[in-house]
Amino acid sequence: MKQSWIIGTALLLTAAIGEAGTGSLNKPNIIVYFADDISAREVPVYGSSVWTGPLREDTSDPALRAKMPVLDQLASEGCWVKTAWAGCVCNPSRAMMMSGRYAYQTKWWNNKDKGWGPDENGKMGTWPVYMSSPLLLGHVAQQAGYGTYWAGKTQMAGSWARHGFDEGCFTPGNLEQKDNPFTDFKHEYRKIGGKNKVVCLDTGKVCDTYLQHGWYWYPHVKLMNHPSSKKPIEWWPNTPESIKNFGLHTYGPDVEIEFAMDFMERKHAEGKPFFIYHTTHLGHAAWDWFHPESNGQCWPGTPIVSWDGKNYTRQEPRVTGDAGKYDTHGTVTEPGMHSHLNYIDYQLWQYREKLEEMGVADNTVIIFAADNGSAGYGKNSGEKQKGCHVPFIIYAPGMQKHGEQDVLASVVDVLPTIADLVGFEIPADYKIDGESLIPFLFTDKPEHRDWIYSQRGPEQLIRGKRVLKDGRDEWFDVSSDPDDLISFEKIENWGGVSEAHREEYEKLQEILPRYDLYYEEYNAPGVDHEPAKRPRYSRKPPVKKAKEPQVQSGRKSSGGRAGGKTLEAFSAYKKAEMEKKGKVYDPIKVKALFNKMDTNRDGLVSRQETQTYYAK
Repeated sequence: MKQSWIIGTALLLTAAIGEAGTGSLNKPNIIVYFADDISAREVPVYGSSVWTGPLREDTSDPALRAKMPVLDQLASEGCWVKTAWAGCVCNPSRAMMMSGRYAYQTKWWNNKDKGWGPDENGKMGTWPVYMSSPLLLGHVAQQAGYGTYWAGKTQMAGSWARHGFDEGCFTPGNLEQKDNPFTDFKHEYRKIGGKNKVVCLDTGKVCDTYLQHGWYWYPHVKLMNHPSSKKPIEWWPNTPESIKNFGLHTYGPDVEIEFAMDFMERKHAEGKPFFIYHTTHLGHAAWDWFHPESNGQCWPGTPIVSWDGKNYTRQEPRVTGDAGKYDTHGTVTEPGMHSHLNYIDYQLWQYREKLEEMGVADNTVIIFAADNGSAGYGKNSGEKQKGCHVPFIIYAPGMQKHGEQDVLASVVDVLPTIADLVGFEIPADYKIDGESLIPFLFTDKPEHRDWIYSQRGPEQLIRGKRVLKDGRDEWFDVSSDPDDLISFEKIENWGGVSEAHREEYEKLQEILPRYDLYYEEYNAPGVDHEPAKRPRYSRKPPVKKAKEPQVQSGRKSSGGRAGGKTLEAFSAYKKAEMEKKGKVYDPIKVKALFNKMDTNRDGLVSRQETQTYYAK
């Protein structure tokens, strides 16, 4: 069945492409543009009534609203998924995107909460994703005959070269890489007054921020396997000309896309299809090196771009100064999330212009998404879907779906989607959690998937079309869309919602246990390691007890389900009890209580806890 679908996909794409492009007719080029810390509400096509202001505040000010005409165009010519989920924070989400797997397989639970395992040399530490999941995005494209390129942010443990990419241009945040001779836009710890303080090397002053390298202006850039490089990994600028041109005006996102497009041209000249994985920093708040007096995290300004209805024009930045005192001479935008989004749109336009110039625009798929919610709003949040609701826009030649698509999707779906696009068959015994979007995009199939899932450490989030469970174990009615994309009504009484809501609730409850392995299988298989410190979560670890407590009836447990009772017997008992007390019998809540009594990790609940739980 899988093989026949791959053949069918290739035929669909070939027919859609027609006679455009080059010799790699049945191998579409692919660009995945993965933005950083951007909620769906920030992107204009999603139509939210609220977005993020420059001080991380909620705002409805039109002056602070991004303008993204090129992304709007992609969403119209292609489609945009109304409800797409990623992880709640950076590292786990990037592992999801690269692997097509959830955290129970990668063991990347949170940014500072990852399972241990051996790397390729047997050294123990954070388990690299390529060790848990040896078939990543880059590997899929490579094995299908593609030239593969990774640009931008990394934040993946282990060796960059083992992720399946031929070349790369990185603006790394790796603080252990302190030997860059070209820029002093970096921080370091210094002992001051007996305490470690973050010091800005540009000013020599203590600053109230986290340790970071500059990845926007005057950036830290590393190249991997570039033809001009003398070593597999080396700092850029790396040639007399690039050293001469490098300076305060150099903007990291520009460097990334220039190298990515250079790779595209070289592969095209070789008659080889290309896969670009562009993980931009744009969207991520950062230290503003040009305005250190702001002494905080914001979205530093970008080069100024303007749209004339058809094309973008970029103003060349001019920056002078030193040691924290800089003049941008009116050539840099105001800070803010909206400025970053505007520049993302400019970069998407650059890609589309390059594709047209190369003659492969009708043979290239573009996917735009983000890793998690916006800073100050959703980043690393388990509340409702603030942390995991991200933009997801796909353009592919010949696709049947266009514009808004009221379906559910996840970043784990990208890997199997790309596998279908490039004609790669994922081995039957290699378990992935994603589902290819190709059947939905290229046929009249009305739905993509029934539910989507995310995780934040031990906190599980799941939703269908009608109900959502967040990381705090609260349930919400998501059958209608609030103007701000988040003000869903909490479900307090399951008797007050439709039968379809209750049925979906039961289905989602049955799914959750299969991924609930944070406390049982935290590390790589066979590895016994307890982290010195874990982040705080709303869900606490289980407490083991030697004896089972009394069940609600006051009798000792007989060792069976819920103290020996079946669900039918327990339901009948609770129904009679509620009717006797004049209360409304709620079968959904009773079933949840029964399951809680049966599966809670502290043993069976007491009579008092049962009564308290049902009285809620």
